Amino acid sequence: MSDITLQTQLVSRAEAPAAPPPGYWKSVGQRLLRDKTTMAVSLLLAAILFITLGAPLVTHYDPYVGSVLTRLKPIGTPGHWLGTDETGRDLWTRLCYGGRLSLLAAILPVTISLIVGGFLGILAGYAGGWTGTLIMRTMDVFYAFPSILLAIAICGLLGNGLSNSIIALAVVFIPPMVRVSETVTTQARNLDFVEAARASGTTTLQIIRYHVLANVLGPIMVYATSLISVSIILSAGLSFLGLGVTPPQAEWGLMLNSLRQAIYVQPYVAALPGLMIFVTSMCFNLMSDGVRGAMDVRLNK
Repeated sequence: MSDITLQTQLVSRAEAPAAPPPGYWKSVGQRLLRDKTTMAVSLLLAAILFITLGAPLVTHYDPYVGSVLTRLKPIGTPGHWLGTDETGRDLWTRLCYGGRLSLLAAILPVTISLIVGGFLGILAGYAGGWTGTLIMRTMDVFYAFPSILLAIAICGLLGNGLSNSIIALAVVFIPPMVRVSETVTTQARNLDFVEAARASGTTTLQIIRYHVLANVLGPIMVYATSLISVSIILSAGLSFLGLGVTPPQAEWGLMLNSLRQAIYVQPYVAALPGLMIFVTSMCFNLMSDGVRGAMDVRLNK
């Protein structure tokens, strides 16, 4: 190879543009895939969702039909590998079907608070002035009451039932969602490129849509994910107190209440609904921590 050809190749390689760095969300996904804890809890959550949504595929028992002859059977009983409850119903079946209402009562209030609270928080953070003050001072009123007491009070006013417990938890979660949304929106509103877009004559709706939302939806979604773990515990607590799901429906909190009388007879069987609440709540909590860490640029430099 001649020297001229070699020099030409070296010059062409030097002038060739460097490969562009991966996008932000692509890098977030790559960091999540490298996080073994987050991937493990995500797989466990996927398994829980599968056995709850596909309950008829993993069990053939009726969750509402039992027998007095088979009541409170221990774990490992032939035909009932997780035992039976106080009326002889298969506990594995009850846990599978009960997860449907437990997850619904946990995820739906967070979704409602994400939509309502996110909108109010973004509005308060971007508008500021008297609009922001009015919204934030109204939310501060709800902070005067502890979350569980406020949920109990609302359920006591509206009555028991799944829909009322969802409304109560949504009301409880809206104020913290508004505060988080307002904080991140205020920070994004003062960024240089937002100021440049405003100075160039871009409309307010376009600024919010293309500049503000792109920077605030990530932190808001991460916070909403962390609220699911709290919502699972609170919704189960309301059902345990008789303010949520009503018998004979299968729900983990209600099952924990009905089995508490059998804790001295079959303690392991009675503890299974509580174990499901704990595992599911911890999975959502750990997954939220993993996503937050993957999205934090300062921790991944």
